Amino acid sequence: MVTPNAAPPGAPSKSQVAYDWIRDRIVGQEYGPGYRLVFSTLASDLGMSVVPVREALRRLEAEGLVTHERNVGARVSLVDESAYSEVMQTLGVVEGAATALSAPLLTPADLDAARAVNDRMTLLADDLDPRTFTSLNQEFHSALYRACPNAYLLEEVHRGWARLSGLRTSTFAFVPGRAAESVREHAQILDLVAHGADPLEIELAARRHRWATLDAYLTLRRPDRAPQRNPASKETP
Repeated sequence: MVTPNAAPPGAPSKSQVAYDWIRDRIVGQEYGPGYRLVFSTLASDLGMSVVPVREALRRLEAEGLVTHERNVGARVSLVDESAYSEVMQTLGVVEGAATALSAPLLTPADLDAARAVNDRMTLLADDLDPRTFTSLNQEFHSALYRACPNAYLLEEVHRGWARLSGLRTSTFAFVPGRAAESVREHAQILDLVAHGADPLEIELAARRHRWATLDAYLTLRRPDRAPQRNPASKETP
């Protein structure tokens, strides 16, 4: 049970505390899809009234993490497979392009920072914490695309990441084996950038990497489906 003391000036509101606490448990898969979120139980666990809990759940509902059902109440949203697929496909395209445009502008220090993040991910891959791994994954990709000079393209990349957060899915939680493959692909992308590879080659490598993560998730959900292939890839179906 969380028992917050009197909040000092500038401390998070009770609603914010409740929001962070509940969201952490949803993203970390402690509260799985369909889990019923009972106001009174959450308030008791948090050591507060139901009012800030209700406000927190409204915010989470706006983000798509929580749904309200008539005669049932609040539940953790089910994963929308179709929406997840569309966001991952789109993010693969725009993030790949942003990474390619960013590549010539990255300094050796930028690449060292990205490599250090990937090294941390490598250490986590065998004893996986999906939440931490996913956070580091975003940090890694951000290090490679944030120098992109096209502001509109960057906006679309940020929009895609925000939508992924709203969908609440971490592929690594469902397909832990994907983590080790992911860090190897990261290393390959880093090598391409470091050696000044053709921008199109970098773009396609980043796109294939994103789509491989989508493939891993969808294959688990539907083992009989054909994998997503990048039509511009050299790979054969």
